[in-house]
Amino acid sequence: MNINPTSSKSAFWLGYRDNIPFWLIVAPFGMLFGAVATEAGFTIIQTMIMTSFVVAGSSQFTALTLLQDGAPTLIILATSLAVNLRMAMYSAALVPHLGRAPLGMRALFAYFLVDQSYATSINAYTDNPEMTLIQKCRYFMGSFTCLLPVWLVSTYVGALIGAKIPPEYALDFAVPICFIALSAPMMRSLPHFMAALVSMGGTLIFISAPYSTGLLIAALLAMIAGVQTENWLKRRADND
Repeated sequence: MNINPTSSKSAFWLGYRDNIPFWLIVAPFGMLFGAVATEAGFTIIQTMIMTSFVVAGSSQFTALTLLQDGAPTLIILATSLAVNLRMAMYSAALVPHLGRAPLGMRALFAYFLVDQSYATSINAYTDNPEMTLIQKCRYFMGSFTCLLPVWLVSTYVGALIGAKIPPEYALDFAVPICFIALSAPMMRSLPHFMAALVSMGGTLIFISAPYSTGLLIAALLAMIAGVQTENWLKRRADND
């Protein structure tokens, strides 16, 4: 990727271009959320308000499931936050590149930070260390400008479709399938595998916990297992 150091506009359009392939992922995922939300009893307006303010597919699916279970608001917020904790790590990784931007702009970036915009932006910044702060900001703007309209439009289309799906063709099965699709690509190392294994075991053990709080317990145990496994691997490497 070649960035013109004198042109911030080119950085914006490069950010836009680099995220176009993700339309193939964002559009079906947005349609699925819209369809499942309306099937769960949300109106189209409620679905669009949620998807516009949250802008986080996995957290939205989690919140939707807990709302159907009648969970307290605090539990819904805590579980959704746990699902999206990776955004804190994303933000920390972007601080060296975007930390000197104005406060309002950083707040905007934080609001629209998603997996795809983070991945393309951090790769662009790493591959092009000569990028200025303005170019980095424009690139990030281009990334979420590319993705956000697709997410909103696809959610709306999904909500329209979901409102017309007969009860006998319910899409309840879609939520767990989505989570499998999201988590499977993350199984790249032994710590990841151990975290997933402990998470599954913990979920089964605490399945009877009220309001799906077993998910929070399982998530905590999984994080501990992943960290401990990584530490064990480091000690083993040092000993060798």
